[in-house]
Amino acid sequence: MSIAVENVNKTYGKQQALKNVSFLVNPNEILGFIGPNGAGKSTMMKIITGYLPADEGRILINGMDVNEHQLEIRKSIGYLPESNPLYFDMYIKEYLEFVAGIYKLKNKDARIKEMIAQTGLEAEKNKKIGALSKGYKQRVGIAQALIHDPSVVILDEPTSGLDPNQILEIRNLISLTGKSKTIMLSTHIMQEVEAICNRIIIINNGEIIANDQTGNLVSQANSLINTISVEFDRPVDLDKLETIQGVTKSAFVKGNTFLLQSNSDTDIRGNIFRFAVDNGITVLSQQKMEKSLEEVFHELTTSPSGSGIR
Repeated sequence: MSIAVENVNKTYGKQQALKNVSFLVNPNEILGFIGPNGAGKSTMMKIITGYLPADEGRILINGMDVNEHQLEIRKSIGYLPESNPLYFDMYIKEYLEFVAGIYKLKNKDARIKEMIAQTGLEAEKNKKIGALSKGYKQRVGIAQALIHDPSVVILDEPTSGLDPNQILEIRNLISLTGKSKTIMLSTHIMQEVEAICNRIIIINNGEIIANDQTGNLVSQANSLINTISVEFDRPVDLDKLETIQGVTKSAFVKGNTFLLQSNSDTDIRGNIFRFAVDNGITVLSQQKMEKSLEEVFHELTTSPSGSGIR
């Protein structure tokens, strides 16, 4: 495994940021590591990269223990922190030369040229970093994370501050990079996770509450409850709708449109038509609603029980 996290705990004062966290990231996999603010995402990434020690537990990168092989591991990891620390008084090429020098790259001129092209910095390459927009600063951060051709890449909010066109370009870069590297990225943009991640881990209050393939996570959540959007030709009382066989909950949307819920093993669409016929009502439209990843994320991270999908 490229990344193996085993029973990691981390406490800041009286607050436990990570609680017995364990997971694996496979070679050439793009993992979305997501959660609400303060869930423990950045702390976990800092521990993986060796910038922060764990109180308990073990991290293995390409089979090497982070605590025992820090220097060797840092050579094989590319890291873009959430804060993206840069030297604002340096020019882009000058900064990338500085980073390449730290890694003692033999082909640094060719690699710098390649990274400037790949991250879309060509038009801004003669500017000082401090004069760049936030989006271009983010591109410089990604360039420094990839310049030494690491086997493992950790990206904390890689598209923060980018416009829609830039986001698409960086997504494509991450997808291309993921074909030959292991990538772990954190983001609040659910569309980004769905577009490029093979698998998703959701962390909340320092604990992993979901860990599955992207499509499976959404499908599993949708299999738990069926929701039907139905439009009638006239108003209907909610109490009356809940008398339909199989309906567990009803809600008004607008006009004569309602949402009706049932358990996963009950298809209520035929019952809705029978209800309409019996009451002299016409069904104008009926559609099964599918939850988005954003809705699944919201439900999992706001559930009072804290239960998840593993």
